[in-house]
Amino acid sequence: MTEAILLVGGKGTRLRPLTVNTPKPMVPAAGVPFLTHQLARARAAGIDHIVLATSYLAEVFEPYFGDGSALGLHLEYVTEDEPLGTGGAIRNVASRLHSGPDEPVLIFNGDILTGLDIGALVTTHETSGADVSLHLTRVEDPRAFGLVPTDSTGRVTAFLEKPQTPEEIVTDQINAGAYVFRRSVIDTIPTGRPVSVERETFPDLLVAGAHLQGMVDSTYWLDLGTPQAFVRGSADLVLGRAPSPAVAGRCGDRLVLDTASVAVDAKLTGGTVIGAGVVIGPGARIDGSTVLDGAVVEAGAVLADSLIGAGARIGARTVLSGVVIGDGARVGADNELRAGVRVWCDAVLPDACVRFSSDQ
Repeated sequence: MTEAILLVGGKGTRLRPLTVNTPKPMVPAAGVPFLTHQLARARAAGIDHIVLATSYLAEVFEPYFGDGSALGLHLEYVTEDEPLGTGGAIRNVASRLHSGPDEPVLIFNGDILTGLDIGALVTTHETSGADVSLHLTRVEDPRAFGLVPTDSTGRVTAFLEKPQTPEEIVTDQINAGAYVFRRSVIDTIPTGRPVSVERETFPDLLVAGAHLQGMVDSTYWLDLGTPQAFVRGSADLVLGRAPSPAVAGRCGDRLVLDTASVAVDAKLTGGTVIGAGVVIGPGARIDGSTVLDGAVVEAGAVLADSLIGAGARIGARTVLSGVVIGDGARVGADNELRAGVRVWCDAVLPDACVRFSSDQ
């Protein structure tokens, strides 16, 4: 049985203030920690042993998931004393693997929402005889990603970091953040120092003549590294656009968790998620947004594509669009925040004090 390493050690800097108190993989998406969706998909693909490579706020994971038995998994946890990068994290947990030298080990990043056919990636790895196989996806604008060109057989020919000129964009295929390693290859990664698989391990393997195979799978794929992407991913899970065994069927336009209180005339649309203990006041309109546990949205407030942290309060008639409100923050009545504004945890904005966006 294929086993897996899940990389969940990142600080989630781009998601702050959401990740001030919570590691990125534990931020709720469609009502459960995002990591739940990844674990459920791995289990559905037949994987039963997963090692979590943790670092930032590592103490949060095990109390929630325990030994994994509730998900039909055997989970282990390994914490980095100092951040080791993607390659260093993989090498750091190698002693917990059970696979033989030539057996496949699945590795995936803790911030990617994808419909990848995991079984097909493992099959591609085994039938091609590769040392490492990579999930590749195609994007319209690849400038923010590492390009991975392949030959006619799918064999990787190069790794090109974030091209900027048209001449440098030789393919629209990018590294999608899921890999299958031959177990023995993991043991070649240096120990005791940070290592990037993208910038060091993979290029070095190519130079050494190793076989790196790419599999293009252009089903749903989203990097949840930014607040806007995270909100979109959560909404897509609710709407059924993104697949996850942790979401029991299509929820419709909204998902309201038990113990939440929503006024009869409040309107929730676009894959909105309302967390446990949340209170939504009369006349509120919320579209494509996530409101985390214990938050309050007062009467007449309007929220679009925004994420409201746990225990936060949004005042009456306040308008938020594309905004992140940190845990415990207070935004008074009659404010207007748009276009990527972030309000830090426990911050307080008085009534009618702000009408601006971050691009003004």
